[in-house]
Amino acid sequence: MLRILKIVLCSMVAALALPALADTWPSHPIKIVVPFAAGGPADVYARYLGQRLEKSLGQPFVVEDKPGGGSVVGTEIVHQSAPDGYTLLMMSNTHTVNESLMPDKPFKLMRDFVPVAPVNYSDLVLVVNPKVPVKTLADLIALAKKEPGKLNFASSGPGTPYHMAGELFNAMAHVNIVHVPYKGSSGARTGVIGGQVEMMFDAVTVMNEQVKAGRVRALATTGKLRSPVMPDVPTVSEAGVPGYEATIWLGLMAPKGTPKAVVDELNKAITAVESQPDVRADWAKQGATPMIMTPEAFHKYLEGDIVKWARVVKISGARVDR
Repeated sequence: MLRILKIVLCSMVAALALPALADTWPSHPIKIVVPFAAGGPADVYARYLGQRLEKSLGQPFVVEDKPGGGSVVGTEIVHQSAPDGYTLLMMSNTHTVNESLMPDKPFKLMRDFVPVAPVNYSDLVLVVNPKVPVKTLADLIALAKKEPGKLNFASSGPGTPYHMAGELFNAMAHVNIVHVPYKGSSGARTGVIGGQVEMMFDAVTVMNEQVKAGRVRALATTGKLRSPVMPDVPTVSEAGVPGYEATIWLGLMAPKGTPKAVVDELNKAITAVESQPDVRADWAKQGATPMIMTPEAFHKYLEGDIVKWARVVKISGARVDR
């Protein structure tokens, strides 16, 4: 009986503490865990956003890159963190893909986390090492069909947008280009530039400069329309694979149980940053478009994206060992 009474009292104390926590938040630095390698879009925009949020919320935002396991390692760190608003997860559509690609991971996205706010989205670009004897997407498809299983595409790991863009391309172009997973996008990028792997799908926000420098050759971008930062590069759909579309988007989530008042305050601050004209102009130059939603709208968006990618995983036959 005494034990039950203690449990009830502890629960009452915790419940009473939540409003106080929300009233004083933030009182010390906030950590953003990026479950991907340094140098990729998630890392870049977590730091960009953190600098702006520090100015508006008055506390430092510390970014920690914890790559591994196709985002599972870093995400599990946040899963095990206290739901107090001081540990956030920078996530992407890797996470919605992994709900079907990796069903045995130690957490469930919509069960163990709460949506805070989306950040932005951008197109991908299909690039090849300049030594690959193709000039167009049609050339690549012809070469892949002539030599099935001989060409390889790099990615930053299983379930990432780069991986799934390649798997979707395989399925829709009816080719067999082999997936070569790296531990992060920087390694994959270096592998393609160095010629260890023939090609990859990468975010235009980080690959555009490599294309301009001639280190890789751009064959196609992955949006519905041509990318404003690569207007001379056709989309995959117009270049030979009708209906193809793939993007990378980023967002923030927090551990389940984080006070709603804190989530709402974060969402408000993030929306304010993304609405600033200089931020929108800066991101546009990089090929990124802000995504503005309430936590509730972002929740619905995530649920829909999980369903969407479950279909792609099934159609493409994607596996974590590919």
